[in-house]
Amino acid sequence: MKITVFGAAGEVGSRIVTEALSRGHEVTAVVRRTEQIQALPQGAKHSVCEVSNAVAVAQLSAGQDLIVSAVRPPSGDEDLLVEITQAILQGAAQSKVRVIVVGGAASLNMPDQVDTCVLTAPNFLPQSVIAIAKACYAQHQMCKADHESNWAYFSPPGMLVPGIRTGKFRLGLDELLVDQEGVSKISMEDFAVAMIDEAENAKHHRSRFTAAY
Repeated sequence: MKITVFGAAGEVGSRIVTEALSRGHEVTAVVRRTEQIQALPQGAKHSVCEVSNAVAVAQLSAGQDLIVSAVRPPSGDEDLLVEITQAILQGAAQSKVRVIVVGGAASLNMPDQVDTCVLTAPNFLPQSVIAIAKACYAQHQMCKADHESNWAYFSPPGMLVPGIRTGKFRLGLDELLVDQEGVSKISMEDFAVAMIDEAENAKHHRSRFTAAY
């Protein structure tokens, strides 16, 4: 497959690039600044692009099989997440290329609580992540309202951390996945595995999925 990854220099994006390359896919790694190129995994093509420009997104994704949006705005600019994701969806609609959005856990329903999500659960999130959680919630709402592009929204569990690649995890849809101890977690490496699994065998269209141990 030919895959374009936006946000390719980030912690999650770089692991997605690495996983895709390890499976023999052709990857175009897109970053916002020239100095980020040196941080990209070896073997990827690279490009510098302002991801809030839908026309540029369409140009970079033309002829590709898949777009992955792994963008994350810097602290203090969380509200840009919706604007950037919207531009990527618009660009994907123009190029007619499927897009998988790396989202957040904020909009996942709490276990067995269909009326309460991660964002609204009392005293569940630390204050330090509220801003990005609100942005991710708005991002998911915006994706659900989009009927022009072929998108899927991939929510991580409660904790998405650097770790090891095991290839063993569970998949879910709209509910936060927790283990027997109540922990909701996956390594960034296994998150990338689940992402490329979905890339190779598309099961979610204009819908959300999640993964956790």
